[in-house]
Amino acid sequence: MSLALLGIGTATPARHIAQTDAADLAAAFTDPEPGQGRVLAAIYRQTRIRARGSVLLDDPGAAAFAQTFFPPRAECEPGGPSTQARMDRYASEAGPLAAAAAARAVASAGIDAGSITHLVTCSCTGFASPGFDLDVAAALGLSAAVARTHVGFMGCHGGFNALRVADAFVSARPESVPLVVCLELCSLHFQYGSRSDVVVANSIFADGAAAVVGAAAARRPAHGPTWVLERQWSSILPESRAEMGWRIGDHGFEMQLSAAVPATIARHLPGAVATGLAEVGLGPDDVGAWAVHPGGPRVLTAVEEALALSPEALADSRRVLAEHGNMSSATILFILERLLCGAAPGPCVAMAFGPGLTAEFALLRRLEPAAGGAREECGEQHEVAHERRGHERREHPGEAPRRRE
Repeated sequence: MSLALLGIGTATPARHIAQTDAADLAAAFTDPEPGQGRVLAAIYRQTRIRARGSVLLDDPGAAAFAQTFFPPRAECEPGGPSTQARMDRYASEAGPLAAAAAARAVASAGIDAGSITHLVTCSCTGFASPGFDLDVAAALGLSAAVARTHVGFMGCHGGFNALRVADAFVSARPESVPLVVCLELCSLHFQYGSRSDVVVANSIFADGAAAVVGAAAARRPAHGPTWVLERQWSSILPESRAEMGWRIGDHGFEMQLSAAVPATIARHLPGAVATGLAEVGLGPDDVGAWAVHPGGPRVLTAVEEALALSPEALADSRRVLAEHGNMSSATILFILERLLCGAAPGPCVAMAFGPGLTAEFALLRRLEPAAGGAREECGEQHEVAHERRGHERREHPGEAPRRRE
């Protein structure tokens, strides 16, 4: 049984910050060394990110900074806010953003929320019990009998694990209608200091949520184009466990990231992709679209070169990175939504990388609608979303609004 993605919905916080502004005041959270500002500006520029969203941003008003959660390093104890303080904020902010993405997915699928039988949530940036799954259920009016499952702390590839759970549900019971919601509040885990992997993590991660409504492919309503999840596979990359870590510290979750990650991915990726595709009689040349989680620009370049892809093959991955930053597990659904709405050809190979190093893959086929109209509606949704983002203020945790002449 294959899982059909009936509708995808995405959501980002109401306020964003331009990446150039983010670099200007990031020095307030690092060691006050000579030339540090120029170094930070270069690192932030190299991310190719234009803007990122954060739930921590406040209305700037007359305050010196657009947020109050992260004080300048000189004004706080080493490490900044405690993990408890960060989790308290997670508990209050996760529900509304997750519910917004979920509501859009349900609307896109054109179904009644009461028909959802399973709710699968995914997050690696916070813990609370009861969790944001209950907030989603209440906001959408899901049945009290909805079966809830949470996929936690798996990292950027967690969305693939959540889709695997949803696929298992429809395989066991074809009448199932699962809702998958990936929610990440990465900005809660901003770290103080000048260690290279800390600075890189601070420069790329952002907040966002994405959701998808699924159903058994054979039972899907023929009202619009969709992706069908044909198969998934995994690969633990050899001798790479120490290259990426995501650990709980006293002051938030701490990312440990080796500069060797792109090279490790490039070295092992061709074999892992070929092995998975061969199981269904395909090769890399048969793939019509690629959805690659943008861990950063160097990761995308490594994938592109390792698989000998054209520059256009990862255009949507780069656009999502530029417009939103790295939103961990939610990011892949932003990319799949773009590919679907852009009428990308199939089959599509999606992939993401996380602690382990572990690579997760999915092969998706595109099914066209039985009747016209759905594709135009999809395009309109993107235009509305783009216009909405264009009117939002672009602010950033810990940074004063840039003075405009």
